[in-house]
Amino acid sequence: MKKKRLWVLLGSIGLILTLASVFPLLSGCQSSQPQMYKIGITQIVTHPALDANRQGFIDQMTEEGFVEGVDVTYDSDTAEGDMSIAASIAQKFVSEKVDLILAIATPTAQASVEAAKGTDIPIVFGSVTDPVAAGLVDGWDNPGGNVTGISDWADIATQIQLVLDICPECKNLGTVYNAGEVNSKVQIDELKAIAPGLGIESIVEATVAASADVLAAAQSLVGRVDAIWIPTDNTVVSGFEAVVKACEDNQIPLFAADTATVERGAIGTPGIDYYVLGQECGKIAARILRGENPADIPVKKVPMTDLYLNPAAAERLGVTIPQSVLDGATEIVTE
Repeated sequence: MKKKRLWVLLGSIGLILTLASVFPLLSGCQSSQPQMYKIGITQIVTHPALDANRQGFIDQMTEEGFVEGVDVTYDSDTAEGDMSIAASIAQKFVSEKVDLILAIATPTAQASVEAAKGTDIPIVFGSVTDPVAAGLVDGWDNPGGNVTGISDWADIATQIQLVLDICPECKNLGTVYNAGEVNSKVQIDELKAIAPGLGIESIVEATVAASADVLAAAQSLVGRVDAIWIPTDNTVVSGFEAVVKACEDNQIPLFAADTATVERGAIGTPGIDYYVLGQECGKIAARILRGENPADIPVKKVPMTDLYLNPAAAERLGVTIPQSVLDGATEIVTE
């Protein structure tokens, strides 16, 4: 009987030693599991172009093999135009040590770069017009630091030529923008530079500080301009319906730089596809997560491939789009 208990005891000890030798192996297996990345997405305001940027990014990440819930999780937040909130969102992402930040639009990219100083958290920006002027990167080809991304720099001369193709009598062109947005200032400076060569005699400016100012700013242009063109300004675009109202009430032809605004009442624009822009952001993010240094990834521009036109909006604004222009459209908005 005593011998039997001894064998049982030795057997138990053997089992314990066997399990002790197996568990470290199991632990080693766990360390080889795929990494779960956490990405913070910060967006300055909700509007269709920036929303398309975000969705294009997420969809492209899936194409790249970073599947939400399997390889990656997203923490997405919107500042709704408030820079203090944009700063808080960026600081939260940094304190949580996310693996990468996608910053959509210039103000959120600036807030993210400021918050991530002294860390190695990579930042990919999208929908930023001039990242050098905004202080995000050292240069287009060699960004430096931990920041790179995709620009929405548009060919403004092509956009203004569309205004003239539809409204050849236009000599005084109005615009509404937030002078506090670096991307808007860059576009207005370019507009002023190219206008004389296109036969535009004057650029009449109205500036805003918040979306609530947009209607009054647009109304201030009544009687002073032959048409209005709106740059890719986040403040004005988020309140674009106010510009549409002012123009429809006073029969002023309205054009914009953002293709998404054509569905909201602009006559049309040649422009970029912000969903495609978001996909390009996703390609860069995937390269960084696979080990590339953002400092070595050049900032890229997305080419203007689309011509959006809205004949019904043009009619409400007292304008008929020539058939020759309609024939070149890639998208005719129907209402």
